[in-house]
Amino acid sequence: MNIYLYILVMAVVTYLIRMLPLTLIKEKIENKFLQSFLYYIPYACLMAMTFPAVLFAAECIIAAVLGVAVAIFLALKGKGLVTVAVAASVTVFVVSLICNAAGLS
Repeated sequence: MNIYLYILVMAVVTYLIRMLPLTLIKEKIENKFLQSFLYYIPYACLMAMTFPAVLFAAECIIAAVLGVAVAIFLALKGKGLVTVAVAASVTVFVVSLICNAAGLS
């Protein structure tokens, strides 16, 4: 099969998925449940894509879990994105060094 046909079909399907809601739903969504559902979809998709990668990025699973725990703790304390990311990265780095020294990786 021709590769350009695959690309064309993929482009049409992607365009339809993005275009149809804009053309079919013209009025404001009044339903509170639907509004809250649509509000959290981007966060859920982002989490579903990144969380598995975060857990398997480090050689030692203990380091990855502790890094996630530090990130969640600091995020719940209201710290900024850079602070959370740096603290989680440092945690993973230090715990990975300890795991490697102990032969746990």
